[in-house]
Amino acid sequence: MAGKVSALPTDGGGSANSIGESAGTTPAPVPQRGRDEAANLSGSLQQGTHRLPIRVYYEDTDFSGVVYHASYLRFMERGRTDFLRLAGVDQSTLHAEGAGIIFAVRRMTIDFLRPARMDDILTVETRTADVRGASIVMAQRILRGEETIVSAEVRVAALSGGRPARIPDELRSLFSGEIPSS
Repeated sequence: MAGKVSALPTDGGGSANSIGESAGTTPAPVPQRGRDEAANLSGSLQQGTHRLPIRVYYEDTDFSGVVYHASYLRFMERGRTDFLRLAGVDQSTLHAEGAGIIFAVRRMTIDFLRPARMDDILTVETRTADVRGASIVMAQRILRGEETIVSAEVRVAALSGGRPARIPDELRSLFSGEIPSS
């Protein structure tokens, strides 16, 4: 129920409720965050390339303060997911209501070129490199400033019912460069 505003209930007794309101009063409405506000969290999509800023936190590093290799995989997954989101593809809806399609990583080739450290500001760049019948190849880079520190090629398979499925034409056109800029 996006866009609806709901009020929090009072506790109904003679004492204050959990958010500090006096009993018998209705607290102010709490707006739900809309897609427009959340879009700022998804980076930007321009001319077919998605850019997602990422800050390196302590949880992303190993004991030496260097980003743990698996953290880069999470960063790139966020990049691919937000690329799709800004391209207008809602993966939950696509699976539940659409053609029953899900995307799964089939293969990933990754080059770790330089280490990142805690508090670095990185940018995950994602673009479509190739679209085939039931798969998409995404080219991804992680940059620190202008320096590429990780590069990857990711083949993502379209699946339906656990089997390869042809990517619907509407999605194929999005991945083939007809993506609107955000």
